[in-house]
Amino acid sequence: TLSNIATEKYEAVRGIVARFLGVRDEGRVILNSGTTEGINMVAYGWAMPRMQAGDEIVLSVMEHHANIVPWHFLRERQGVDLKWVETEPDGALEAQKVIDAIGPHTKLVAISHLSNVLGTRVDVKPIIEAAHARGVAVLVDGSQGAVHAPVDVDDLGADFYVITGHKLYGPSGSGAIVVSRDRLAEMRPFLGGGDMIREVTRDSVSYADPPMKFEAGTPGIVQTIGLGVALEYLMGLGMKNVAAHEDMLRDYAVEKLSGLNWLSQQGTTKDKAAIFSFTLGGAAHPHDISTILDKKGVAVRAGHHCAGPLMQHLGVTATCRASFGLYNTKGEVDALVEALELANDLLS
Repeated sequence: TLSNIATEKYEAVRGIVARFLGVRDEGRVILNSGTTEGINMVAYGWAMPRMQAGDEIVLSVMEHHANIVPWHFLRERQGVDLKWVETEPDGALEAQKVIDAIGPHTKLVAISHLSNVLGTRVDVKPIIEAAHARGVAVLVDGSQGAVHAPVDVDDLGADFYVITGHKLYGPSGSGAIVVSRDRLAEMRPFLGGGDMIREVTRDSVSYADPPMKFEAGTPGIVQTIGLGVALEYLMGLGMKNVAAHEDMLRDYAVEKLSGLNWLSQQGTTKDKAAIFSFTLGGAAHPHDISTILDKKGVAVRAGHHCAGPLMQHLGVTATCRASFGLYNTKGEVDALVEALELANDLLS
């Protein structure tokens, strides 16, 4: 029947996500609407039942709001303390500084694999190993990390690894979280409804086994199937090839942008993805810059990029962000530079 076909195609995506992320046990893959739902699932289903006043969550200042606001909920409602690790002047995030922030009251480290603003790559494996040695769980926000380079979640050993479909050339409203077996056993359901139950009576409810236990209600079937198609496309290209192409564009863009002495770049560490955040000298607002670039056919993002603490740390209210992907070319880097020169002429 049509419903059976839809179910089979939907369920197949669980295995596709597992292959893409190097996860051998697809039963650890929970399908959802994206990173925001995944992190809230951890906040409500795992952290909230076991954290109390005085417990700590370690974060970096470059986290996306999706990996900040749920932890503020715990701060507001349960008295949990948030401990912040700052980036270096070049935008790097030193793994050792994150490790040093882990204290006797730390219960969770929640860290981005790659910054959506600076492009900074984070060496999360030593952080995970050090945290586990102290009995601390680690959540890795892989929204950006999984699209710019190969990821092996089993090798990393993260307790929670979240991805979102629209960052992976898939539909919005799709995503997944990979949870370790130990944490799956500890997690409570975040949402209640159909499909996540074994039996419901007037007096009791029993739950399905994971991962279905955490997938309540009618899912985004079309979106999730679309995510599977996108991941198969990326695996067909080979993530090493995608990374090599983007690194080539990054190096070319670094060379070209470094010649613009009136351009103020945020995040210049060498170990970064092909993501560039910048402002112009003077009072030019990023929205004005992006408007001029748009008129020249160059699409960038302007604003705080859902990273308020990072903007405060950098001492800016907003930036322009140019992000290169598998479809971009050197010619488009040249077009960006040409458009920036025009913007500088008009706004300086």
